[in-house]
Amino acid sequence: MRIPNPAVDGQLKGKVALVTGAASGIGRASALIFAQAGAAVVALDRAAEVEDTVAAIRKDNGRAVALCKDSSHEENIADAIDTAVREFGALDVCFANAGISGGLVPLHEQTPEHWLEVLTINLIGTFLAVKHAARVMAPRKRGSIICTASVAGLRSGAGGSPYSASKAGVISLVQTTADQLAGSGVRINAICPGLIETGMTKPIFDQARARGTDNKIGQLNPLRRAGAPIEIARTALFLASDASSYVNGQALAVDGGLSSSHPIVPPRIP
Repeated sequence: MRIPNPAVDGQLKGKVALVTGAASGIGRASALIFAQAGAAVVALDRAAEVEDTVAAIRKDNGRAVALCKDSSHEENIADAIDTAVREFGALDVCFANAGISGGLVPLHEQTPEHWLEVLTINLIGTFLAVKHAARVMAPRKRGSIICTASVAGLRSGAGGSPYSASKAGVISLVQTTADQLAGSGVRINAICPGLIETGMTKPIFDQARARGTDNKIGQLNPLRRAGAPIEIARTALFLASDASSYVNGQALAVDGGLSSSHPIVPPRIP
């Protein structure tokens, strides 16, 4: 039985949300908290575990539909948005979260094919979600589009070149789209997570634990720890809700303070 949470319950009452990359990590946490806040959820992911996300929502008497599809294909994302309208009557929130890391491949070993894969999923897939969400939101004069970018899109040092470029592109997409949607009532913003423990970053955490250095994970940010998917999901909930009604065209860093300074050697804690 779910324990009521006054800080969450009712914030999205009567709204309909699409979440891509909803099988795990940030996407799964966001789909769950959106449902807890009262939204009907369309959860999309190319991984079959998206069904588990929807099962968890339904177990708590929430409304949700699972779509096991690749969000970087236009027909899939268009169908997902049409499914939201058909099944639940509208689309109020679109969280374009799906993405891949692309790994840390040395510059001289990177190929056009590698770049194309990362850009297709992280940037073009996000563009397609934005395009089709705006298609149904703008006529209703309201809606919130949220995109997962990264602190890697703000400056170097937080990801490989293709990944960082794709996330910088997401930030630019958000800024330019906010201007293109002027007067429509549709808001669009990006979240720039720092180091969050998800399936994508699992190798980093596994290697640190194997070395016995997991206490150093996140040591470069002022909070000196990694983040959890739920901490990004709470930011997504804020941007999805009316609490952020005057926030538009922004890239919000949620990174423990990592992007607040230039690289430094942190002082020792006594």
